[in-house]
Amino acid sequence: MAEASPRIVIVGGVAGGASAAARARRANESAEIVLLERDAHMSFANCGLPYYIGGEIAERDKLLVTSAAQLRDRFRIDARPHQEVLAVDRPRKSVRVRDRTTGETYEEAYDKLILSPGAEPIVPPVPGADAEGVFTLRNLEDTDRIDGFLRERAPARAVVVGAGYIGIEMAEQLARRGLAISVVEKIDRVLPMLDPEMSRPLESALRVNGVELALGDGVAAIEAEGGGARAVRLESGRRFEADLVLLGIGVRPSTDLADAAGLERGAAGGIATDAWMRTSDPEIYAVGDAAEYPYGPTGDRRRVALAGPANRAGRLAGEHAAAGRAAPMRAVQGTAIVRAFDAVAALTGLTEEQARRAGFDARSVTVRHPHHAGYYPGAKPLLVKLVYDPESGRLLGAQATGEAGVDKRIDVAATALAFNATVRDLAGLDLAYAPPFGAAKDPIHMAAFAACNDLDGLVAFTPADADLAGKQVVDVRSAAEVEAAPLPGCDPVHIPLEALRDRIDELDPQKETVVSCASGVRAYLAARLLRQRGFDRVSDLTGGATLRRLVYPGS
Repeated sequence: MAEASPRIVIVGGVAGGASAAARARRANESAEIVLLERDAHMSFANCGLPYYIGGEIAERDKLLVTSAAQLRDRFRIDARPHQEVLAVDRPRKSVRVRDRTTGETYEEAYDKLILSPGAEPIVPPVPGADAEGVFTLRNLEDTDRIDGFLRERAPARAVVVGAGYIGIEMAEQLARRGLAISVVEKIDRVLPMLDPEMSRPLESALRVNGVELALGDGVAAIEAEGGGARAVRLESGRRFEADLVLLGIGVRPSTDLADAAGLERGAAGGIATDAWMRTSDPEIYAVGDAAEYPYGPTGDRRRVALAGPANRAGRLAGEHAAAGRAAPMRAVQGTAIVRAFDAVAALTGLTEEQARRAGFDARSVTVRHPHHAGYYPGAKPLLVKLVYDPESGRLLGAQATGEAGVDKRIDVAATALAFNATVRDLAGLDLAYAPPFGAAKDPIHMAAFAACNDLDGLVAFTPADADLAGKQVVDVRSAAEVEAAPLPGCDPVHIPLEALRDRIDELDPQKETVVSCASGVRAYLAARLLRQRGFDRVSDLTGGATLRRLVYPGS
């Protein structure tokens, strides 16, 4: 059990540290709690920063979750901004602190220490990265600098380097401020954390809204003139003029303090932790972006730099430090969501690429279905992909893109992952239905039905971007659909589904056959018909013509 009145020192606020402090007080009224934050603000909504820059969040104060004064008055927490922890002395159980406002240093003793150092934005080692007008976005100070630059300099063009979450959000929000935007990404697609076909709708949304994309190309230099950024030159030689450059490449864990203290690193490079977020020193905890968490889909431990896990980890670490007990940290799934104008993408668990790299013989299905009843006004198409283990049927991950209903479906999948559900479990879920909200067969159901059909041997799937040369491709859409949106990369036989039984003699049952429609439903019906008429090698083109036109090269 913990001491009756432990002295708990917490390094870093924001999500993990502030949650730890508040929970520690709720768990132990007698504990002495000191919260040290190197910046000016103890806890702020860092995920809201792009939306304040873009003007969707109008009031800056809305970003402030809690202040030092509130922590002192409400929780009797000794909350100190502008305090940088320089070192941890484990034998003496103390930290050395520098007051950034006075420059003075002092020692602070602890019984329990909670590290919440976060992560630092990656700045590429290229010429000009330190020029005026080049920014990263980590905290409110960065936000104020960017906002001030926009107001005072009125830049016309911005280049966003990196097409991950921050890069996409900042591209959208800077466009809202009236800037012409170019996005540079070294990987060949936006949102590289998604499977390629699932990132295409957001790529299209960016382009439709005037954002220029340079994919598969890295930054060679930031050209400056008079000390200020003027252009970004790429490895290919392409050059984009820029008055403002936003570096959204990613983050690296801030582990220097832990490393210097001799705390162990985990296999994923973060601070190693146990079930209660204790480090290799049981008197020291680590939470947030620098710490490793149990990762549900694989069972190993990983860094997951997201606010949700940081809050939950801080909460239980604070309780355990203050009371000597807490529930263990539940596995995280890496659930995340991002918006680009009208398009939304979300994921949870492993993508198909990640599952295969992790050693799974994974399969996947992708379906396109309205986000609510198709006959009810306003239905928007939703693309849902499930990744699963073909032996057990266990769900390994899910992705969804669309204009509406994305969050609902990915949260259902994340909940299923948390309980080690199978695709059969998903197929049997009792989900809410009324025409304005969903359908009797929800998109999650439709994707799970397709996966179950695969597991039961009722249908096989061919990837949407597959090379179809030498295969007998049957397009069962109507003539008008085919004319409006031909199936790229092949020379299909066109037989509408309704005529397939009458014209089946036009097909060779000995050939490998791939059936396609607009999204996959009619193709499944056709595949089942052909299977029962002696066609032994039949598969359904995943996502049909709609998905193939998104992912096939040159479409």
